[in-house]
Amino acid sequence: LETLDGVGPATAKAIVEWREANGPFRSVEQLMEVRGIGPGKLAAMKDGVSL
Repeated sequence: LETLDGVGPATAKAIVEWREANGPFRSVEQLMEVRGIGPGKLAAMKDGVSL
């Protein structure tokens, strides 16, 4: 996860914790439910994300 633009250790940890608590992401946009990910960060990382 940390290889994605805009994702550092804290964001990567938050993504994993969200997924463990809520199950798989159903859309890339759902990543904005993760603490620390807003529209700008999602835009930076979106091209490298696949579900």
